[in-house]
Amino acid sequence: MKAVKILSIAMIALLIVSCNKNGVTNLPLKTQIDSVSYAIGLSNGYQVRAGFEEVNIDLFIQGLKNGADSTNILIEQDKINATIQTYFQKKQQEEAKKKQEEALKNAEEKYGKNKAEGEKFLADNISKEGVETTESGLQYIVLKEGSGDKPTAASTVKVHYHGTRTDGAVFDSSVDKGKPATFGVSRVIAGWTEGLQLMTVGSKYKFFIPQDLAYGAFPQPGSVIKPFDVLVFEVELLEIVK
Repeated sequence: MKAVKILSIAMIALLIVSCNKNGVTNLPLKTQIDSVSYAIGLSNGYQVRAGFEEVNIDLFIQGLKNGADSTNILIEQDKINATIQTYFQKKQQEEAKKKQEEALKNAEEKYGKNKAEGEKFLADNISKEGVETTESGLQYIVLKEGSGDKPTAASTVKVHYHGTRTDGAVFDSSVDKGKPATFGVSRVIAGWTEGLQLMTVGSKYKFFIPQDLAYGAFPQPGSVIKPFDVLVFEVELLEIVK
């Protein structure tokens, strides 16, 4: 881990200037060795601050001294790496979550109208003839009921599909390509995973997939699909491959 390496390098540099109880401060630079020694310590100090700005300098130096003379150890040696790694992993997760929240906020500000239109579409669609709604909010119409087996989340299936936005814009279609698609039931968007398990082989359903069961705020870049789009699919289950 980069942060651990930075801290290890810094320990060596700070050991030079941390030999007494209060630490060595304000020493003059009399020789080239003095200047190089100070420069190494200063450089690594910057690196420590950049990689771990929350560092408690007093405890950092205390740990450095305890490790150097093997006395008054507060953390067992076999737990040192785990202590460091756990902290930085949690910090990375928190930073990633914060970035995700910021990206979601930006998407909602920019595409809030599209999200509202999708919600209205589903609210109006729910009362139309033949529309069924699952507990998750997935809506569907049975266009043709088959008589074969139903797939499970662990199944691999072969299907024909035609996908559009609610305005009819086509974004993907195995029908147009003239070739069925084969994939794992659990390796697609949540709306597909749930919907496919409702179907028997030979069935054809029309799905209305809420944005939170599709791509949400983050569709693939360059796609016809916009953030918060409700997706409409006609899906025919041709075969359970395995």
